[in-house]
Amino acid sequence: MNRDNSITKEACVETVEEAILAEKRGADRVELCDRLEYDGLTPSKQNIEKLIMSLSIPIKVMIRPRKGNFIYNEKEIMEMESKIEMCRSIGITEVVFGLLKSDKNIDYISTERLVKKAYPMSVTFHKAIDITSDIFNSIEKLLSITGITSILSSGGEKTAYHGKERMKEIINRFGDRFVFIVAGSITESNLPEIHNFIRAKEYHGRKIVGNLLKE
Repeated sequence: MNRDNSITKEACVETVEEAILAEKRGADRVELCDRLEYDGLTPSKQNIEKLIMSLSIPIKVMIRPRKGNFIYNEKEIMEMESKIEMCRSIGITEVVFGLLKSDKNIDYISTERLVKKAYPMSVTFHKAIDITSDIFNSIEKLLSITGITSILSSGGEKTAYHGKERMKEIINRFGDRFVFIVAGSITESNLPEIHNFIRAKEYHGRKIVGNLLKE
């Protein structure tokens, strides 16, 4: 639910407690990950099930088998398929992943394979897209994979602020096909300035509704 009728705030969380606090502070959706010090890995089934029981807002789940790059071998892809099936079986409606080849282009074949495995869940292609060799070309390659409904991006830059001009251009070009979730060091305090420039519909951040970590 978009509470202010203007933007959706997606909070990146690691625990059930953080997710509950994020909802109380106004998050419209959460993305559950494990090991955020590695930029997020697949959480446990137990944590996902606890979250489903605890929240009333939508939940996305990260599908990522290990830290490091986004170039996966067959064994890792099969593991990702297994986690996707697990998420679907317990009621998750959207998963998040990104796969690349060694030349920094999207691994189209493996991406399409996982999207088909995820059906009827929706898929967000995550910030792996920001390290591709040509972000515009990469987005064009995803156009034909209908199960991908959204893309998480900072416009190819380290932060959303530094990528704001390219992010605005991306949304102008591809916003009719994908929901772009702007990410990259977005906080509760800098979100108004970033949104004022980009005018996206959705934003993502670890601190997008404030600090969720226990003091």
